[in-house]
Amino acid sequence: MAECDVVESDVELADGSGLHVYDTGDGGSGDGLVVFWHHGTPNIGAPPEPLFPAAARLGIRWVSYDRPGYGGSGSRPGRDVASAAADVRAVADTLGIGRFAVMGHSGGAPHALACGALLPERVIGVVGVAGLAPYGAEGLDWFGGMTESGAAALRAAAEGRAAKEAYEATAAYDPEMFTPADHEALAGEWSWFGDVVGPAMASGPGGLIDDDLAYVAPWGFDPTRIAAPVLLLHGGEDRVVPDSHARWLAGRCPTAELRPSPPDGHVSVLRSGGPEALEWLAGVAGTAR
Repeated sequence: MAECDVVESDVELADGSGLHVYDTGDGGSGDGLVVFWHHGTPNIGAPPEPLFPAAARLGIRWVSYDRPGYGGSGSRPGRDVASAAADVRAVADTLGIGRFAVMGHSGGAPHALACGALLPERVIGVVGVAGLAPYGAEGLDWFGGMTESGAAALRAAAEGRAAKEAYEATAAYDPEMFTPADHEALAGEWSWFGDVVGPAMASGPGGLIDDDLAYVAPWGFDPTRIAAPVLLLHGGEDRVVPDSHARWLAGRCPTAELRPSPPDGHVSVLRSGGPEALEWLAGVAGTAR
């Protein structure tokens, strides 16, 4: 794996709260593509090390942050998905970054879409990997195809904070949410997820609870209004977020391209499609210049 130094810092927001930020830097050139990484649930925001070799080859600088309630970022109960756009703007402004791309995996994908919709003057391209469609989306069986445990966790969130907190008090890890391909990826280079899940839960499930409540509430933006190019990657065997969510988004977002990966699950799709997604972003960036 390519060596890459990650500098961590804290950005203070206008309301006095803070975000813990990760930045691989630009080597002093200042002219490379910046990609904001949006992490899944429950993760901290460290950028995806298994994709560092591809990013280094393409001259990509990773910037990311712990969503509120995770890691070093203060909690913000009641936050919606749209709030990610203001957070990213604050981080970009602090670091002197003008235009950039966004990439999110799983629960991070809706947050990446929020940036595409609400920061049209800044976002040049959006990648969503294994991401959800809006809750209650017309024509979509939102829970259809999810594992029993995954659907139960989100149904609890739909009942409100008290029900979600009660659910998480007794929830246990369900290995059946992942396919054999996922488990193979998690046993290999994507064992990196162990480095970001543990710290995310070290202080309890608060960040996870806030995430799930946001997914099943109004998102605060319309993903079909994104003007920048959008690439959706999704595994055909995904048990966490069924690929019907990606098909719904692709059918309604005019700028979206869907790249299905029939044999992949929720994690293995990153292994098979992640490097190519970065190449796609680099191509979009070249066109935008």
